[in-house]
Amino acid sequence: MTIHIEDLHFDAIIGLLDFEREHTQRVTIDLNLNYDYTTNDFIDYADLCTLIEEKIKQARYELLEEALLELETLILSSYPQTRKLYLKISKPDILSNATVGLSQEWHY
Repeated sequence: MTIHIEDLHFDAIIGLLDFEREHTQRVTIDLNLNYDYTTNDFIDYADLCTLIEEKIKQARYELLEEALLELETLILSSYPQTRKLYLKISKPDILSNATVGLSQEWHY
């Protein structure tokens, strides 16, 4: 099975610039998580969204790279049945003419 989460968005402190450390900005997460499904072993996508949002808000990352790698560790430890994970973190409002972000895919 594959869970798809697109455009999970919320405001958080993330970035290196002074104003990014002082004011929240919109962050967007996209995720594909492939896992071994069994009848009694499923992943609740609402819980997964909450886990991601709470982690990013609490950690107040400076770099998207740090956020991406720590989310990967958190998701894998919370859902060990994960077989493949794609994560993308975007900051849609930091530039006036582009959405910027970072992504990676892992295979287990």
